[in-house]
Amino acid sequence: MAGYSVFAQFYDRLTANVNYSRQADYLMELMGRLGHTPGLTLDLACGTGSLTLELFRRGLDVYGVDASVEMLSLAREKCADAEADILFLRQNMQELDLYGTVHTVVCSLDSVNHLQGKTAVQRAFQRVSLFLEPDGYFFFDLNTLYKHENVLGNHTFVYDMEDVYCVWQNRCSFGTGRVDIRLDFFSREEKLYRRSGESFSEYAYPLEAVTEWLQKAGFEDVQIFHELSFDPPRPESARVVFAAKKKGSGMGNGPYYPHDYQ
Repeated sequence: MAGYSVFAQFYDRLTANVNYSRQADYLMELMGRLGHTPGLTLDLACGTGSLTLELFRRGLDVYGVDASVEMLSLAREKCADAEADILFLRQNMQELDLYGTVHTVVCSLDSVNHLQGKTAVQRAFQRVSLFLEPDGYFFFDLNTLYKHENVLGNHTFVYDMEDVYCVWQNRCSFGTGRVDIRLDFFSREEKLYRRSGESFSEYAYPLEAVTEWLQKAGFEDVQIFHELSFDPPRPESARVVFAAKKKGSGMGNGPYYPHDYQ
């Protein structure tokens, strides 16, 4: 979500209905069910750091990466206010370049849907795989084709909040998985309103294709769940959660450093 300077200002208010505490609890339980110890954890495309902070509060050694300077600035401020010493780095998912490996990668709130096309998604998966330890896990959610065509569609949503009014307009290209989104914000400045806006697109992909791309990037035991559950996806699932395990490499249990092997 690079460059979303306007969106960043209002992001937390637009996602006020997201229960980050519940999301963190769900991820922790999912890891437990899979027998996975999280270890060093990366929150990829962390946005304003809400989930990062919740994972930190649950005892995880976690840091965040995002491509947006504005989002990261808010994340740093939020964590500083909570007296949480969390590292944040500015990086694009497709160009992920860490100092060493991590045990777990999480990526939430349809961040993968912002990647345009097979090549971009595969590139991001490959970078995650490169910096994930053997037998480590990659957890991410994904908006479905059903959501893009039946929930977002060509609909317009209006959010009337205390100090900002938002008009959210969608334009769906049916059959392609693409939704173009336009956000117009009207923020109160004394007796007047200031208008600002942001436009971007999201892309939904067949779950079978995503599974194949993960496997090509070096993942195995790919599992898919209906959002915030341990049930399989349903035809009407609006969002699903992927859990993918990095293949073992026989390199031992300690961290390795990808740059040493390039």
